[in-house]
Amino acid sequence: MKDGFLRVASATPHIKVADCSGNAQKIIAMAKEAALNGVSLVVFPELCITGYTCGDLFLQRALLNSAEENLHTIIKETAELDCVILVGLPVRANSGLYNCAAVICHGYLLGLVPKKYIPNYSEFYELRHFTSAKDELTSIDFLGKQTYFGKDVIFQCLDMPEFKLGIEICEDLWTAEPPSGKLALNGATMIANLSASDEVIGKADYRRMLVKSQSARLLSAYVYTSAGSGESTQDLVFSGHNLICENGSILAESKRFTTGIVYADVDLQKMEYERARTNTFVGNNEFFTVPFKLPVKALDLNRYFSKTPFVPTDKNHLDERCEEILTIQATGLATRIQHTNAKSVVIGLSGGLDSTLALIVAVHAMDMLKRDRKDIIAVTMPCFGTTKRTKSNAEILAETYGISFKDIDISKAVIQHFQDIGQSMDDLDVTFENGQARERTQVLMDIANKTGGFVIGTGDLSELALGWATYNGDHMSMYAVNASIPKTLVRHLTAFEADHSQGQLRDALLDILDTPVSPELLPPKNGEISQKTEDLVGPYELHDFFLYYLVRLGFTPQKIFRLAHIAFDGSYDDDTIRKWLRIFLRRFFSQQFKRSCLPDGPKVGTVTLSPRGDWRMPSDAVNFEFII
Repeated sequence: MKDGFLRVASATPHIKVADCSGNAQKIIAMAKEAALNGVSLVVFPELCITGYTCGDLFLQRALLNSAEENLHTIIKETAELDCVILVGLPVRANSGLYNCAAVICHGYLLGLVPKKYIPNYSEFYELRHFTSAKDELTSIDFLGKQTYFGKDVIFQCLDMPEFKLGIEICEDLWTAEPPSGKLALNGATMIANLSASDEVIGKADYRRMLVKSQSARLLSAYVYTSAGSGESTQDLVFSGHNLICENGSILAESKRFTTGIVYADVDLQKMEYERARTNTFVGNNEFFTVPFKLPVKALDLNRYFSKTPFVPTDKNHLDERCEEILTIQATGLATRIQHTNAKSVVIGLSGGLDSTLALIVAVHAMDMLKRDRKDIIAVTMPCFGTTKRTKSNAEILAETYGISFKDIDISKAVIQHFQDIGQSMDDLDVTFENGQARERTQVLMDIANKTGGFVIGTGDLSELALGWATYNGDHMSMYAVNASIPKTLVRHLTAFEADHSQGQLRDALLDILDTPVSPELLPPKNGEISQKTEDLVGPYELHDFFLYYLVRLGFTPQKIFRLAHIAFDGSYDDDTIRKWLRIFLRRFFSQQFKRSCLPDGPKVGTVTLSPRGDWRMPSDAVNFEFII
C-alpha cells in the first residue's frame, strides 16, 4: 500500500449449489490464502455463498437462513485477516429479496450493496426472485446489528485515503448507465464487480473489452470476478473469467474454465493523479462514505514496469506506432509549409540521430505535398568537433533522399567571433561549445530567409527535459518536428525508416543508429568522437523513464526511484540510478527557461513540454528534495 500500490485478488472457488456451509469454507480458505500473499482486497463471485443458479430455491427460507449463518461464519473466521473481503449472497430486506455484495473487514460487516439492474431476458430470470436496489441508502437489521444497505456508498480506507471502494454486481456493468460511473465521480478509485457471467461463443472478448473500457472511462482500477465450476450446468456453463484492470490495461486475467485466484498490484495514486489532471472528471460527493482501517503494507511489487515507457514492447505494435508518429510529424510539417507558402525548408544535418529524424519527417512531408524533395535544403556545417563519419553520413543521406545539400565550414567564422569576444581557442569551455551552436543556427536562419523558407528544429523531448541545448542556438527554430519525441523513441523511428529503405540509404541509417550521441562541439581524438552525451548527462533510457513518470504521472522522486529499481534490475545498481535521477531533477528544474520560449512543434504523445500545450512551469521553481 506504500506509494499508492494496493494488492488485490479476484477469487473464484469451486462451489456446490445450495451448499452454503461448504461454499463458505472454500471462501474462507481462499481469503486466507489471498491475505497471506499481501492482498488488501479480495473479490468473490456474485451469490457465491449459495451459488448463482439456485433458481426457485432462493425463495426457500432454509437456504436464506443458511446463507446468513454462513456469512456470519465467514466474518468470524476472517477477522484476523488484514484485507477487505467481498462475497455475494441473497439478503432479505424491506419485504424484498436482494442480490447483494457483503463488505467484510476485520470481523465486521461494513455494509451490504444490492444489485441495481436485475436481468430478465434470454437465459436470465433474476427478476423472478430479486428486487432492484433503491436509490436511497438505508440501514437494516442484519445478523443482529444495524447494517448500511444501499448502492450509493463508498468504502474508504483511513490508512490509505486513495483506496476508495465502489461496488457493482454483474449486469450493472452491462447496462447503458452502470452504477460505477457515479461511484467513480463520487471518488471511488477501485471498482469491484461480483459477477456470474455464463459463457457463450464470443462473450469472453466482449466481457474483456467491457471491463477494460470501463476502467479507462472511469480512470480507475477494476476487479471483475465471475462464477465458475460448481454452478449448475442445467442450461448454462460458467467459466470463472476473472479480470483485474487499471485505466484500460489488463493487469491480470484468469484462464477460463478454471477456479482459483489471480492477483495484481494496482496503483491508486496513479488513478488519483489522472483524475486531478482531467478537469472534466468532476464529482459531486453525494454518496455516503463508510470508513475502515487497514495497515499499510510495503509490497514487494509483483508488477512489470517497462524500461522504455515511451516505446511499445510488441514489435508489431511498435511498427504501427512508428508509422503513426511519422505521419503525425509529417502532417504537421506539411500543414505548416502550406500555411506559410514556404518555398523551402532548411535543416542542419549533422549525421546524428535527431537531425536524421527531422530529415526523414521533411522527406515524408514533401512527398505528402507532392513537392520536389529539392525544396529541402540540408546544411552540414563542420567545425572543430566534426568527425568524418558523421559528415559522410550526412552527405549520403542528402544524396540518397535526393534533396538539396550545402556544405558550409563554419570554422573561420567561429574563430573570427572568438577573436571578437576574446575567447581563447585553448579554453574548451561552454563558450567554446555554444559559440559553434549559435553560429550554425545563424547560418540556417539566413539561408531560410534567402530561400523563402523556414528552419526545421531537430532537438528532441529528452534534450528539452534536460536543457541539453544551446539557448538561441540549436534550441531555436521555426518549427520543431521532434519536440515531443523522446530519445529512446527517436532511435526506433530511425530504425523503422531503415527497415523500409534499401541500399546505401539503409546502410547510412544503420550506421547513424550505431553512432554515439554527441553534439560534436569538442575536437575529436584520433578521428573519433570525443564528446559523448550520455557520458556527461547520463543514459537516455534512464532519463526518459524519469521524465515519463515525473511529467506524465506526477510521481514523487522516491516513487520513481522505486520503480526504476524494479525496471532496471540487472542493468543499473541503485547508486547509479540515484545519481542520474538527482542530475535529471536538477537539470529539469534549472533549465525550464529554455522550454518557456520553445518554437511550435507537433504534439505526438501524452508527454510534451510545450509552454502552449501540456506543460506550464515557472522558471524559478525549486528542485524537489530527493532523499533516499
